[in-house]
Amino acid sequence: MLLGLMLLMCAPPCELTALLLTATPSRPVEGGSVTLTCNVLVPSRRLDGPLQFCFFRDSRVLWPGWSSSPELQLPKVWREDSGSYWCEEKTMAARVARSPRVQIQVQRVPVCNVSLETQPPGGQVQKGERLALVCMVARGTGDITFLWYKGALGLNLETKTQRSLAAKYEIPAVGDSDTDKYYCAADNGYGPSLSELVSVTVRIPVSRPVLTIRGPGAPAEVGDVVELRCEAQRGSPPILYRFYHKNVTLGRSSAHPGRGASFNLSLTAEHSGNYSCEADNGLGARRSEAVPLNVTVPTEDRKELLASGILKGMLGVLGPVILALFCCGLRKRLGALRALCHQHPATSTHRPRCRDSLCTKTRMLYSGTRFTLWCTTRSRNGHQQYRPRGHTSRTRMPQPSILG
Repeated sequence: MLLGLMLLMCAPPCELTALLLTATPSRPVEGGSVTLTCNVLVPSRRLDGPLQFCFFRDSRVLWPGWSSSPELQLPKVWREDSGSYWCEEKTMAARVARSPRVQIQVQRVPVCNVSLETQPPGGQVQKGERLALVCMVARGTGDITFLWYKGALGLNLETKTQRSLAAKYEIPAVGDSDTDKYYCAADNGYGPSLSELVSVTVRIPVSRPVLTIRGPGAPAEVGDVVELRCEAQRGSPPILYRFYHKNVTLGRSSAHPGRGASFNLSLTAEHSGNYSCEADNGLGARRSEAVPLNVTVPTEDRKELLASGILKGMLGVLGPVILALFCCGLRKRLGALRALCHQHPATSTHRPRCRDSLCTKTRMLYSGTRFTLWCTTRSRNGHQQYRPRGHTSRTRMPQPSILG
């Protein structure tokens, strides 16, 4: 009697289907997908309608629960998805079959090729600007812990854990003390992997320079040699200094901050005026305040300069007048000599008479204090040149020869 009852209780399950769960791939990698398939090995002798399938992991139902599909796609799996999986089948009569459990171990890929980059690139950042340190890994799965360090001693700045291949640490406004070497580390459970050292340089704009003028004594005199010194107390090197006199560039020189640059100047009377200097390290130029310099001219030099100035002024005013008077007198003299040429009778058969000839050109040569007049005539016999007798005159004139 008892044996028969046990057989009756066992009969329904014996009619159900035998199941087998398979996972593809069998050894999945973190971040990859897995397909679970509930395979029917032994069909049921009597099917009461369509079959329904459900998948489980460690006694938890996997979404979407019961469905008509014997497959379940897991788009991304992580190491915490490792565990014991199985599937179940049921009919409309609520007869249920269960597959054997399958152990699925999701594989984690260790991090490798850790690198650190700066934003802005190159590690050059101006004081007060934002600096970002980006730690990256070429490979690695799962939750990765990123750590940032400063200096050779490895002062820990920040620690972040996230499921990504890169993480960022930011300094909102860098200061002087942020100039240093940095590196980062990444770890996803297999031990930390370190990046190379990266140098960060905080560039500081130059402060307003100060110009000083040093000389042998006061007041400055013509002939003295003075030193123009320009110095900016702050600023990242190299600093280029420029010197100006009335906004005209005198010279330039490079120096480190706190040292300054110098420019020597030998004074003349024209060097009086305002002087200034400019400092520039590529982050913006700054100019100093103007410094006046009065150059004193000695009494002897002042007299010479005064006499020279008066002489130049007189020459500038009287020179054109003297030249005009000289030209006027010369023109009158030439006119008189030309008239003489036309009126002089011929004294030789080789010299044409004035009535048969035309005095077309006169030539006056000057030698010492004597003028000699030559007359060129044009007649029937052609051009002839002669000097009228008795028309050589003496006069006091300048030395150069004048041809008219």
